[in-house]
Amino acid sequence: MEIVSILLMLLVLFVLARIGNRIFEHFGVPGLIGEILVGILIANIVIGGDTLLDFLDIEIPAPGSDHAGTNYSVLYAAAEIGVIFLLFSVGLETKVKELLGVGKSAMLVAILGVVIPFVLGFAYIEFTDSNFHHAMFLAAAMVATSVGITARVIKDMHLMDKLESKIIIGAAVIDDVLGMIVLAIVKGVAGSDGGMSIMGVVQVIVVACVFVLAAILFAKTVVPKIYAWNERRVKKARDEGKTPSSVNMLALALIVCLFMSWLAESIGLAAIIGAFLAGMMFAEHAWEWKLEQKFETITSVFISFFFIHVGMQVDLGDLGSTAVIISAVAVIVLAVLGKYIGCALGAKIGDKSISKDSCNIIGIGMVPRGEVGIIVASIGLNTIVEGAPALSSSLYAIIVVMAVATTIIAPPILSKLYRKKYPPEYTITANDKI
Repeated sequence: MEIVSILLMLLVLFVLARIGNRIFEHFGVPGLIGEILVGILIANIVIGGDTLLDFLDIEIPAPGSDHAGTNYSVLYAAAEIGVIFLLFSVGLETKVKELLGVGKSAMLVAILGVVIPFVLGFAYIEFTDSNFHHAMFLAAAMVATSVGITARVIKDMHLMDKLESKIIIGAAVIDDVLGMIVLAIVKGVAGSDGGMSIMGVVQVIVVACVFVLAAILFAKTVVPKIYAWNERRVKKARDEGKTPSSVNMLALALIVCLFMSWLAESIGLAAIIGAFLAGMMFAEHAWEWKLEQKFETITSVFISFFFIHVGMQVDLGDLGSTAVIISAVAVIVLAVLGKYIGCALGAKIGDKSISKDSCNIIGIGMVPRGEVGIIVASIGLNTIVEGAPALSSSLYAIIVVMAVATTIIAPPILSKLYRKKYPPEYTITANDKI
């Protein structure tokens, strides 16, 4: 029976993903890297002529092919739902007030931290490969910043109140929105069947910007009115001695998340853009409604399938050639330098009095690409242009390596830079004598 095979597949993959996650987190490395590595091993290690994919009856279709087995279709659906919920959770942490209230330094850090990596990524592929869509998706992946990695480092060091931390977090909010707009444009251009007329590109940009701005405007003006109306409704019922009817906010959030994801995909944008904007609509009251905790539980289940799926699509054979390895190293170097230079420069231009140490902290703090860069790569691999993927399998593998490398490289450097500027104060321990 198919259901038995599907349940076995989900069970094995989820258990392996959690094991990989826990092992890497134990050593202070983001767990998502462990989940990706598990996916790579599942697809590439051959035992007795078969891989674990064969054992689990997972048949990964060729890019552009509509043929997919039942097990893979279920896995792909779970992975897509996982990444949609992940971006909704990111949106829950992005309040419109904070978005509109970031300072000049944070704004410039975000803008230059997007522009410079994009230009470097696009120029590199145009110079070495001359493929427009490859260049666009690599550039979009290099724009992304996974500030969750940086935020974890800052929180663990109890330095969230420092100037550099506030600039990084503020810039990350703008960076997320700009990154979504860039991805929307890149996906829209790639989805136009290879047609790249000026008017076509302008149309994609207009649609993307209108969609994002409309969602932000809705979150800023309409959502507060709905919240106020609900508060008045509840108060009136209590004043009349009645029990006010309750609204299941988790169910409502799920409905809005899925609707916005569908709407974004329907107009040629990525579903995750709609999910991110849906999260923003609930961000102002997410804590009050406990949405972050509730969605964290749901997301933690589905997102493991996404990262395992990401790993499964990496063919280690694509990384076997010297040319690809050199290209991977070059992309990693450009990714680190692009964010570091762009963000450090933005901080300096925004505040001339800021120190070199602070610029270094801000520059490195914006380097990790994490899951965001991987999501862009996954979209590129599954976007078909003129019968072929918008991203080659070797470039996909390079982007995954780049995202993993920047995620591992940045945290220890950031910790060292913070300790240099803010030496840890003396604290009393259990071994001290009073």
